[in-house]
Amino acid sequence: MKHAKVDDNQAEIVAVLRSLGVSVQSLASVGKGTPDLLCGHSGVNWLFEVKDGNKAPSARKLTTDQVEWHGAWRGSVHVIKNATEAMRLLELIK
Repeated sequence: MKHAKVDDNQAEIVAVLRSLGVSVQSLASVGKGTPDLLCGHSGVNWLFEVKDGNKAPSARKLTTDQVEWHGAWRGSVHVIKNATEAMRLLELIK
């Protein structure tokens, strides 16, 4: 079985969000450009594509599959580099 590739910071982001009461489901194993995380907070679902902010900008670019998936999706999807960005989007911090 092939394991899904996840960015090094994803576990920390998931842990922080769960500690704040956010439901988090990893979608990394779906592949084909699907965002990494499905999160639920205050009755709203969020899709997050996780990129490692410690990597060079060129290493954080969306893959071709991700660009296609994001372009075809009729809802919102957000690219985040850390838990703080996710918390701001979820309005858990200002």
